[in-house]
Formats: sequence, C-alpha cells, structure tokens
Amino acid sequence: MKILGISAYYHDSAAAIVQDGKVLYAAQEERFSRIKNDASFPEQAIAYCLHEAGLVVDDIDQIVFYDKPYLKFERLLETYYAFAPRGFRSFAMAMPVWLKEKLFMKQVIRKRLKALAQTKTIKIPIHFSEHHLSHAASAFYTSPFDRSAYLTVDGVGEWVTTSYGVACGERGVEVRGELHFPDSVGLLYSSFTYFLGFEVNAGEYKMMGLAPYGNPNSERVLDFIHLIRENLVDIKPDGSIKLNSAYFEYSVGLRMVNPKKWQKLFGVKRRLPEEVLDQTHADLAMAAQKVTEEVLLKLMKHVKQETGESNLCLAGGVALNCVANSVLFAEKVFDDIYVQPAAGDAGGALGAALAASYLSEDRCFHGLEQPFDVYLGSQYSNQYIERLLRKHQYKYQYFERTEELTKVTAQYIADKKVVGWFRGRTEFGPRALGNRSILADATDPDMQYNLNMKIKFREGFRPFAPVVCEEDYEAYFDLSKHSYYMLFTSMVKESLREVLPKDFYEYSLEEKRKLRKSSLPAVTHVDFSARVQVVKKELNPAFWRLVQSFKQLTGTGVLINTSFNIKDEPIVNSPEDAFRCFEKSGMDILVLENYIIEK
Repeated sequence: MKILGISAYYHDSAAAIVQDGKVLYAAQEERFSRIKNDASFPEQAIAYCLHEAGLVVDDIDQIVFYDKPYLKFERLLETYYAFAPRGFRSFAMAMPVWLKEKLFMKQVIRKRLKALAQTKTIKIPIHFSEHHLSHAASAFYTSPFDRSAYLTVDGVGEWVTTSYGVACGERGVEVRGELHFPDSVGLLYSSFTYFLGFEVNAGEYKMMGLAPYGNPNSERVLDFIHLIRENLVDIKPDGSIKLNSAYFEYSVGLRMVNPKKWQKLFGVKRRLPEEVLDQTHADLAMAAQKVTEEVLLKLMKHVKQETGESNLCLAGGVALNCVANSVLFAEKVFDDIYVQPAAGDAGGALGAALAASYLSEDRCFHGLEQPFDVYLGSQYSNQYIERLLRKHQYKYQYFERTEELTKVTAQYIADKKVVGWFRGRTEFGPRALGNRSILADATDPDMQYNLNMKIKFREGFRPFAPVVCEEDYEAYFDLSKHSYYMLFTSMVKESLREVLPKDFYEYSLEEKRKLRKSSLPAVTHVDFSARVQVVKKELNPAFWRLVQSFKQLTGTGVLINTSFNIKDEPIVNSPEDAFRCFEKSGMDILVLENYIIEK
C-alpha cells in the first residue's frame, strides 16, 4: 500500500510517501520553488518523492489531503455571517479562490497530478484527513511510544485550534477534547508576532528569540501579563481559552489585530518591520511567551488528568516553540514528551499519509526503536557535484574518506572560518540538522554577530543553536530533554557561565547581546539557554564525526549549527542553491559531499 500525503494552500506545502506504514520520502515545496513557506500545490515535492521511490503517479494506491476543505469553507461562511457587515473586503477577496479552486480539491489534485503523470485520467482514490488528526498522526506514528496522550495546538485547522486525546498502536487516534475557532493559542501568539512587526506564520520564532531579552522581574512585564490576562484572553483551569474578539481582527479582516486598540491597551505603538527593536518590545514578547506557556501548562495537566497516559506527543505549529516545550518537559507531568520535527503544516502531509496507512490497512504501531529519521529529502552524487564544479571553474579539494574530510573541515572551523556544510539528504521540517547547515566556532565571542550580519543578513539579536554529540551533552548543558531536532532548550552548565553585572537588565538590547555570558558565547542566549541539537552517531555518522574532529582539535565538543540559507530564503536544497548562497554571503568554506571549496 503506497500512500501520497499532501498539504497545501495555507503555508508550508509539502508531500510525503508512506509505504506499508513506513515513511519513504518527504519534502517541502519551498525547497524546490525557492519561495519561503510556499503555500502552492506541492508539484515539485510530489515529483521528487515519486522519483526517489522509483514510482510513477499510477503506482500510488491512495492520495490523502491533510485537511477537509468543505469544513474549512463552512467555518469561513459562518464566521463572515456572524460578523457581517464587517469583513466584506476580506470575504470578497477570499471567495473567488474558494469557488474556483479550493472547494473542488479533488478535481484540482487530479488535474495537477494528470499534468505531472502526463496521462489522460487519474483514477486513484482521494481522501481528506481532518487537520488536527493529521497533526496527531504525524507525531504519534513517528514517536517511540506504542501508546500515548497527544496534544495538537496551532492557529486553526477547519474549526479546531487545539485537540487532545489518546493515540494507541492498536486503535489509532481517539479524540477526547477540542477547542474551536476563533479561540486559539496559536492565533493569540501570532497576533503578538504581527504587533511586534514580524511576519505571521513565519516570524513567530523571532518573537520567541526576542522574549528572553525582556526583564522578567520588571513591573512592565508583570503589567503586560496582567493586561493580556484581563483584556485579551480568559484562561480556564483546564487550559481552554476565550479570546476577547473586540481586540482581534483575524476572523474577518486582513490583519491580526486592531493596532489602535492594542496601542491604547499596552501604551506601545505597533512596530513596523523596519523599525528598531527596543526594551519595550522585548518585554511585550516576554509577556506573550509567558502567557502562552501558562496556557500550555494548564492544557498539559488537563490532558494528563483526562487520559492517565505516561507519555505525550505534541504537534501543530505551536509545538515548534522550543522554549515552551522545555517548560512542559521540566514539569515532569509526563514521563516523556515527543515533538514531531516538522510539527507545522508541512508535517500534515506526513500525518495524513500515516493516518491513512494505519487506518486503511488495520496495521498496529509499536513505536519506533530508533529516533525518527528526518533526512527524507533530496541528495546528490559526487559525480553531479564534480560536473557542477567544473562548469563553474571552481578550484576544489576532493576527499575519498569521510574521516579525512571531517578533519580538514574541523580545522577550518577551528581557524574561525564559517563553513557551509552540504551532505546527504535534505532535512524535512524547519530546522537544519547537520545536512544543510552553516557551521562555526561556538567559543568565538564575535561569531554570533558576524553570522547574523555578514552571513545570514538578519536581525542582530537572533540566537544560534549549538550542536553537541550525545555522549558529550552533560559536559556543557544541564540535564534536560535530549532533542535530536532542536525542539527543546537546555541551560548552559553553571560552571561555564559568566557572572552577569547586577544592573544587567538595565542594559539596552544590544548591550545585552554583546556581553559575554559563557565560555560558549556564540550559542548562549541572554538567559543562559540554548536550543541544543544532540547528535546521535547512528542518526548522522558524518556530522557526528565532524563534531568529534573539532573536539579532538580544540578540546571543545560544541559547534554553532544554523540553517544553510540567508534571510527570507528557504534552506538550500540543491548544490546550485548552496553555490548561490555561498557566493552571496560571507561564508569562507563550502563542503559539497566529498568536495571542499575555499572562497
């Protein structure tokens, strides 16, 4: 049974192929189109998955779309009707697209696949999974558990914004409770993202990175938290919420909030994207993050109480908030928490296919023995790369043995060079996990700023993630969740931290950023946290060996690992993408499989 899962038409379109319950390949459309968060039909991602699996369209037994368009359309009509005449402009813009395309998704899918297959008809059965079922299945069927509780939290699917229940290897996913639109934790967080000048559905992680610059003990942060609780959101003991619709416009408008009302409430003007960030913005981001964590904690405790399960699976866009994930894990309400690495809408393609595979074939899931292999995308041969190098007339070094390649690369990093590292298959999900990465020395105090300004061309406050081999984790970080996917944070060990000045919280954002906080200054955030990627040798042997080579050279077993891209571009997918990024940025070294190019 070969099943094609598809997510499209909102953000992060993707495709995945599952055969007999096993994920074969998965890819996001943005990696091929080079449009960040591309929402279009994932034609190129589908073509890639089919090609890699050695299949043509007619070999597919079943196609599953990740949500139910009719239910979503129902929600839109009911919402516009409830708020009429408000929202007419938004209604007039949305309806032509729905009436022409989105309501007729089966025909759209058949038409697009017919062009891809170059055949007259596509007779494959097409099914539609409920949005939050796709999220739940994507987490449970890639987890190490044979049964668990699950919690999915995002902006909105069809009607549902939050869902919880029990997932069992024998019986599948059983829903126990839901929260419906317009009351949404994800949309609450995105509203603050919008108000602080970041792009909705793309800039939430920027707000998460800004939040630790806030002063946790200041009257302003406490006042902001109070204002949010008293005016924007009513938080119930079970974690369900009720949003005050007077302050939000996403139900019927073309923006998330009414800026004038928010300015009057918080005494802060809506920041425009090009405007400078200041302490007030950081304090508001911290307040929003703290309220979000409060809601998620209450939700988690309620899920535990209702299900009695030992383990928890998380998915949905909010599950990409690694700071909140760590707060949940630290509470020890559940023995273990698993977060699906492509927890947002891209992972919906994966979940839709997996749900159909286990449901239609009456198959029992026993939990994965090894961590879920996220390296599901494109890969390129040395022969392909050598032809490209010759075409561009680049000088290069070729290393037949991976051990020699990693030693030479580690020496470059030790010499304070910035390395673009391109090996193996592209990662599925928003994080570069050692196959499409930019790597640098975490002990260099200037590296965090240099990477942001000269390599990534992005905001200077943004933190970078450290990568450490599993066996070395406890030498650098306090005991916490070992995340192979950068989905939890850890605190840098106290013995490695610097003592902060007593007036640290009176510093400006830039002064806080510049102050050395530990012996790993380039990856230690202002609150001593770090979004750690733990590398397991069995999962990525070449990357593990590189980190070990650097440790042997320098005595430090930690590197900076950030995604191989520049601002507003997706992570590189092909050697050509890597070349363009290398040439446009301040990177010094490019590793393409077994080849090293020096700028």
